[in-house]
Parts: sequence; structure tokens; C-alpha cells
Amino acid sequence: MRETTPAAMPPCFDRWCNRFDALLKTQAQKRGFKHYLGGLLGESERKNLTQMASNSFDVVYHSLHHFLTDAPWSAEKINERRLEVMNKCSQTKIKKGFSLIIDDSGHRKSGNFTDGVGRQYLGVIGKTDNGIVVVTTHLYDGVRNIPLDIKIYQPASSLAQGKEDVEFKKKPSIALELIDKSINRGYQAGIVLVDAGYGNNTPFLLELEKRKLKYIGVVACKHKQSGLQTRHFSAHNKCE
Repeated sequence: MRETTPAAMPPCFDRWCNRFDALLKTQAQKRGFKHYLGGLLGESERKNLTQMASNSFDVVYHSLHHFLTDAPWSAEKINERRLEVMNKCSQTKIKKGFSLIIDDSGHRKSGNFTDGVGRQYLGVIGKTDNGIVVVTTHLYDGVRNIPLDIKIYQPASSLAQGKEDVEFKKKPSIALELIDKSINRGYQAGIVLVDAGYGNNTPFLLELEKRKLKYIGVVACKHKQSGLQTRHFSAHNKCE
């Protein structure tokens, strides 16, 4: 049986969650945070609220849903605290010279009530379908792969004014925002790793140059790297 109870979590789980208490205003929010994080770490095959609640005793679906959709807490502040906590531990401290990985990931999703859901290319299935795409940054230091930031990509089809909507941003623009977040935290990447979706985008690569970042990217054989400083650029050509 996969059913669990929040009380069965090890003491280290409670100690970790307690480090976020200052960002959660009420006991109900603190309880919801622990239940949700416990559900993500649990054995549910699908990480949705229905299955998380069903697989845990003492967890009420409606309370968990309220915590995620209506409760006034900031996911961005939670993430910043997570990184602060990690930097206080010698085993997870972020040191300069790591590789910064830029990627995006798409997943099928039915309906259209969630921000960012629409018909778009989903790399996980290799075709266009209804789903959601997120842009992510990770660091890799040769031993650990640590997630840094994540942001939903909103396709033009999901916005009221399409590409003219003020909320519309292309994936490379989102990636640059996440890169700047890392820079502003004082994280010094030794090299940035990108796939062809970004390696084929000359304006994106030029922005990396402006930030004096070295990078390795995959590029299509027809792509021209005009104007790029080759001492900062190393690419794998798909035609080779």
C-alpha cells in the first residue's frame, strides 16, 4: 500500500519545512506546505492533488487545493529561501565555476484553465499537442545537478491578445531572465549549456556574449554565427 500519513515523515523533513515558516503566515499554510511537499516526495505515480490526498491519511483535498490556488504565499520567495538554505550547507553550497544548464520541458495537459496550457510543441512526445511548457535552469558541478529556477512559457494561443499581449515572451527571453537571476545572486557559472532551441538563436547568444558568459550549444548546420565572439563559443554541429 502506498497510503502514508504526514506524521510518518522523518524528523529531518519537519526540520527542513520549518525553515520556511517565516514565509507562511498561518498554521494552515504551514500544514499545507508540508502536505504538498510530502506529496511530491511520496510514491504517487501522478503528482496531482487528487492522488496526493488519496494516498495520504489526514490530508484533505480541498485544503490542499486552497493552499495551492488561493492562499497568499509566494513560490518565488520559497525558492529563494530554498537556495539560501542550500548555501548554508557544505554539501549543497553553490560554488563558482559550475555549468549552468538552460532547458525547457513540455508535458501533456488537458483543459485550458491552467496558465500556459495550449497547443504547442512538446519535446517529451516530439510533436505538437495540448500541454504546458516550462523553462528551467539547473547547475551541474560534476557531481550534483541542482534545480535553480523555473518559469512557465505562455504560448500566444493562451493569451487574450496573442503575440501582442504584454505577457507574451519567447523562451529565449525567459531563459535570459532566469540567467540574470543567477547572476544577481552572485552565482558565477563557468559555462552555459544550451540545446539547439537556443543555440540557433543568434540574439540569445549575443546576449550571453554581453554578459561575458562562455557557452556550449547545439546548432543546426544551416545556422550562421555571424557577429559572435568565437573565443566564447563552442558548438556541436548537427550535420557532423
